[in-house]
Amino acid sequence: MSFSNEVKNELSRLEVSKKCCERAELLGLLRVSGAVILQGRNMGIHFSTENAALARRMLQMLKSNYNVQTEVVITRSRRLKKNNRYQVRVIPSKEAGKALHELQLLPYSDVAERHKLLAKSCCRRSFLRGVFLAGGSVSKPSSDYHLEVVTENEELAKSIVKVMHGFSLPAKITDRKNDFIVYMKEGNSIIDFLSVIGAHNALMEFENVRIVKEMRNNVNRVVNCETANLNKVVQAAVEQLESIRYLEKKGHFGKLPAALRETAELRLENPDASLAELAKAANGKISKSGLNHRLKKLQQIANERISPATPARPLNSLPSR
Repeated sequence: MSFSNEVKNELSRLEVSKKCCERAELLGLLRVSGAVILQGRNMGIHFSTENAALARRMLQMLKSNYNVQTEVVITRSRRLKKNNRYQVRVIPSKEAGKALHELQLLPYSDVAERHKLLAKSCCRRSFLRGVFLAGGSVSKPSSDYHLEVVTENEELAKSIVKVMHGFSLPAKITDRKNDFIVYMKEGNSIIDFLSVIGAHNALMEFENVRIVKEMRNNVNRVVNCETANLNKVVQAAVEQLESIRYLEKKGHFGKLPAALRETAELRLENPDASLAELAKAANGKISKSGLNHRLKKLQQIANERISPATPARPLNSLPSR
């Protein structure tokens, strides 16, 4: 089961104690995935979902708030997964028309009246829960963070964003083909959204996985940084040893100034040591920067002896540090 389905199953079993919140959730569900049925002068409601728990929730809320007749038709999806699809239908009647009017779902509905359904904070939370149940999805926390709600209605997308901004959720809108997508891509924002809509078990699972994921990422960053530093130390040591051994091979080692010769011997004795370790091995006689200067000077001398284009200076004329 996907993480989105886990969240929706949890929300579909969440108890709502207030009628106003049930109506706000119905508003979110039906505005995203509902449709109006016309039969003569009467109107009905159609809602479709692949989630059996959500279909039961929709029926329960409709019956507890309105005296309407309902029916459910189960069909087999033609998609690759071939899941069951639950067609929840409110039979056209005067009562169904009344429900549509009260929920402000008709095209000529008063926007001001619709806003009254979302006047309370608890109702706005329920509205977002309905919106997510009807058209939302969230990626599993072990992958990239992404939560979205898909709708064909740009006005509805803007309304959803406005409600989310009221809870300090940084939602944005983009378009994809003929749909409008309300989305968030930050882990903290997704956790806050799950808290707002009441998916507390999913929130804890998301947070636990996120903590482990971020800890692993931090460890990997530290290891990669240390590996890169170690590679630099090893590469520098190899180049320094090559220069010193070249000077030995060509008979220039004994002609080096005493300070440079002492540093070269220290490097030969400690081929794998870092500058800090070399400075420690020198018993505090010279600092890291001093050692670095001397080792670079040794490499410079070796390079001058290797390259015939560069005139070599007498070794005893070289400054020591």
